[in-house]
Amino acid sequence: MPGSPFSAGGAGTGTIVGSQGSLQATSDGRYLLAADAGSNQISVVRVRPDGALSPAQGSPVASGGIEPVSIAVHDGLVYVANEGNGTAGSNYTGFRLNRGGHLTPIAGSTIPLPVTAGPGDILFNGTGNNLIGIEVGTTDPSTFLIDSFVVGEDGRLTPAAGSPFAAEAAGPFGSEFSPTDPGHLYVSNAHGGTGNGSVSAFSVAGDGALGSIGASPYADGQTAPCWVEISHDGRYLFAVNTGSTTISSYAIQTDGSLVHLSDTAFSSGLGIRPFDARLDARGNNLYVVDAAIDAVTIFSVDGGALTELASSPAPLPAGATPFGIVVTKG
Repeated sequence: MPGSPFSAGGAGTGTIVGSQGSLQATSDGRYLLAADAGSNQISVVRVRPDGALSPAQGSPVASGGIEPVSIAVHDGLVYVANEGNGTAGSNYTGFRLNRGGHLTPIAGSTIPLPVTAGPGDILFNGTGNNLIGIEVGTTDPSTFLIDSFVVGEDGRLTPAAGSPFAAEAAGPFGSEFSPTDPGHLYVSNAHGGTGNGSVSAFSVAGDGALGSIGASPYADGQTAPCWVEISHDGRYLFAVNTGSTTISSYAIQTDGSLVHLSDTAFSSGLGIRPFDARLDARGNNLYVVDAAIDAVTIFSVDGGALTELASSPAPLPAGATPFGIVVTKG
């Protein structure tokens, strides 16, 4: 597109950060929100009718912590996960986003996190009543945690009884709620080592309580499943295995359990560092950021089967260091 790449106004990620959801779009597609970990800010970018981008007035704004890495958006409510610097600044902080694209901090919304948290994702369920935060943690299993909150009418968070909940495997990372069932949550487990990747399935009650579904976690036999995407009909889950440069496809059963179907390799081979992934509005194509080669790999989607397009990967400007990705309805 003419004019691309567009400035978002902030310092970007600074370096590669370990998280899902560093770039998000509002449900109406009018704005993008980007985590500027390099400057401890959040950028709000207006999406013009022709797809061009421009910073919203007053953007970027301070993230309320140090090194923001993930953003959750539901209607006009925004929460940011700040990773911190190892000694301070790790938290979840809330904002209001108005129709003009202005972000305003919510007083009293900040939830401090331990310095070992290493947040990897933050997200609302489909109704906006619950918010989940993923603590990737360290090498200590006691730090592999899932935070669960009930969202109040004032936008503030109340921790669910029993939160944080223990994750089911090492390094919980990316996560998605089912788009057709706000009570089903899926979390990738990235740090199990070579060939030990898995995805966990949880039920989430209205009060935020988490419960394991079926025989969770569900192994894929791959390495470092990090990013997760779910088909719009809620029938299939795709996990991007950064360590093995593959995408695992799962079928989602009616009870929320998973069945591993297949693993699809990238034509570019190993070492491309596939990261975040998103489906287009119709669910016909899956777009995956390739950080090491500054490109986007594109797969056609047929149920749970993926086929890389002949024109893939699509190059990005040299030195782009792509990380997050969204696909607007446009």
